[in-house]
Order: sequence, then C-alpha cells, then structure tokens
Amino acid sequence: MSQPSGPLAGLLVADFSRILAGPYATMLLADLGAEVVKVESPAGDDTRTWSPPVRGGVSTYYLGVNRNKRSVALDLKDAGDADAARELARRADVLVENFKPGGLTRFGLDYDSVSTENPGVVYASISGFGSGPGGRDLPGYDLMVQAISGLMSLTGDPGGPPYRAGISVFDVMAGLHATIGVLAALQARTATGQGQHVEVNLLSSALSGLVNQSSAYVAGGVVPTRMGNSHPSLFPYEPLPCADGELIITAGNNGQFRRLVEVLGAPELAEDPRFRGNEDRTAHRDELRPLLVERLATRTTMEWFRVITAAGVPCGPINTVDGGVRFAEEVGLEPVVQVGTADDAVPSVRNPIRFSATPADYRLPPPGLDEHGDEIRRWLASRVTPDPATDEERPA
Repeated sequence: MSQPSGPLAGLLVADFSRILAGPYATMLLADLGAEVVKVESPAGDDTRTWSPPVRGGVSTYYLGVNRNKRSVALDLKDAGDADAARELARRADVLVENFKPGGLTRFGLDYDSVSTENPGVVYASISGFGSGPGGRDLPGYDLMVQAISGLMSLTGDPGGPPYRAGISVFDVMAGLHATIGVLAALQARTATGQGQHVEVNLLSSALSGLVNQSSAYVAGGVVPTRMGNSHPSLFPYEPLPCADGELIITAGNNGQFRRLVEVLGAPELAEDPRFRGNEDRTAHRDELRPLLVERLATRTTMEWFRVITAAGVPCGPINTVDGGVRFAEEVGLEPVVQVGTADDAVPSVRNPIRFSATPADYRLPPPGLDEHGDEIRRWLASRVTPDPATDEERPA
C-alpha cells in the first residue's frame, strides 16, 4: 500500500467526527497527506445508512467524504475501547470531533483532558451553535442552520415559500473553516510548540458565508429578502430565456455589459442613461430585462453560450449535476479520480486544490466499518510514542 505523501505527510489525525462537516474536513486533510484514523461507534457513521443512492451496497453520501481514512470501531462506554481512544488522542497531532459541546468529557476525550497528556495537539471542535450556555445544548443540523441563519429567507421566488439550498451548504462551509483553523493552528504550533483548541460552529460559518447579505444588515441596516434568481446589486446577473431554454448571463461591470449588448445587436443600450452604469441597470432592471430577452429569443441557449462567451461576457447553461461533471471534463479539470486499487477502486470527486509540488494523494478508498480495527488496536496497544519522521509506528 502506498504511503502518504503531500504537504501534511507525517501528521496523525484522530477523527472522532461523523456525518458531514467533520468528515469533510478530515478527508481534505487526508488528501493532503495526513494519516487519518476514523473512530466510529460499533453502529458506524450515520451516513453509512443514508441511502439511496448506493454503490456496491454502500451509501454514496458516505463514500463522498471518507476516502483516505482507516476505520476503527470503538465503544467509548467500554473501558478497553475508551483506553484505546485516549491513547489515539495522546499520539495525535490533530483531533477533530463534532459531538455536542462537552459530550466527550465523561470519556476523558475533551480538550482539557487530551491536551494535558498531549500539549501539542490541535483539537478541533465543530458544533451547531457554539459552546456557550445558549447554544451548547442545541443539536446542530444543517437544515436548522439554513433556517435560523436567514439563508432560507433568501432562497426562492419573491412572495413564495422559503427553500433550503440543494446541498448541506453550511456543513460543508464549517468543514472548510475547520480545515483552515487546523492548518493555522499547526503553523502556530511550529512556532511555539503548543497546540490549541479550534472551535467552529455552523451558525457562525453561515453568517460569515452569507457575505454580502449578512453585511447588508450589519453594515447597512437592510434586511435582504427573496429575489428568486436575481441579484440585489447587479443586473444582468441571472438566467434569461433564449429560444429553447435559459442561459445564465453575468455582466458584472460596464465593459461586460457593453460587449453583451453589442453581440446582441443593441449597442445603443450601453449609452441609454437608464443602463449606463451598474447602479442604473440595477434600478431599471424591469425595463432592461425585456429588451435583452427580446434579442435572446432569436437563438438557442447553446448558440448564445458560444457567441456571448466568445465576446468575453461570462455566461453558462443551467446543467444537471451530470452536465456539470461533463463540463469540468471538457475544460480539462479532470474532476473524477479513482481511489484505491483496480479491484476496489471507488470513483470520487477530485480535491479542488492544485499544488505544483505536493499534489493531493488518493491512496485509500472509503473504509468499511472497523476495516482497519485489528491493526490500529495492535498499534495503540504497543504504547509506543510515534516518531512523525517514520512510518513503522503508524497503522500499517
């Protein structure tokens, strides 16, 4: 089996997380070379049963966020298994968990307990609403946070019902924020020799991720509302109908708008005082939209896509997910990688980060429950403090 490579090679991550935010973060760390030991209850990660769809009888949800890891099943209520978990935490460079705040204290796996034995550990906690008295007892599910944060109030047609996003967007965002926090804390450890507690919660990630919409309120006192596919500050920046369907057109500045109306055969619109600047176009969008739609109706979506793209104006068809993958292939992004050997290879979405010298590594398919349990337990029972410079004292 190939050994880890990449910028994080030599680091050991104890992954006590499950479902999405934590496993996504630890998969990203694993892709970059960290050795990740996924600690599961005897029942396994919840997402193992989240189906359909499945591949080979395994949930594709689980497969999507658990490559490059080794699995050990530990019952933390069992004294021997709890000892093994604490030993793993003692050896780890990084520990990631998404229990309710305080949920690991009774097992001696909270930050204070772990850092006493392992002062260099970077301990990352992901929760729904933080560890304060008002939020620590609230369960953290992405859909709850989409509702509470205000995202759902922004999603859907004006006057229609609020909608959730098509993915668990804040779980993913929190996973990214946790990864950034871990990497920053590791850099601080390089300078000081000390680890620290990194805390991320879904609601804070949500409010940060709402960017211009949350800023509209906190900086401008404006409460944003649903606008369907329209943008509150730009026009055109939405789908517009062509002869056979809709095309996303994003004229984000005056130059792009001028090129757009030239290729549409209406250059005079760029000189119209109502449409001359972005603020003008946004204020008069109801007057401008039908003028653009009238011209777009003369060709198909893909015809306009080619013509408008050639003019240097950003635009794109509205694809289904398969179309998105195919488009990424067409532009040379190679979005799908095969993880594992030929006999057990699992197709997976490529890590989005490109490195010129230390590329992401795809060495292990998502593990079966307790697939590496025996070797990990033997290794932990050895009570040997691992040397990050060698591989002999890591799980084989």
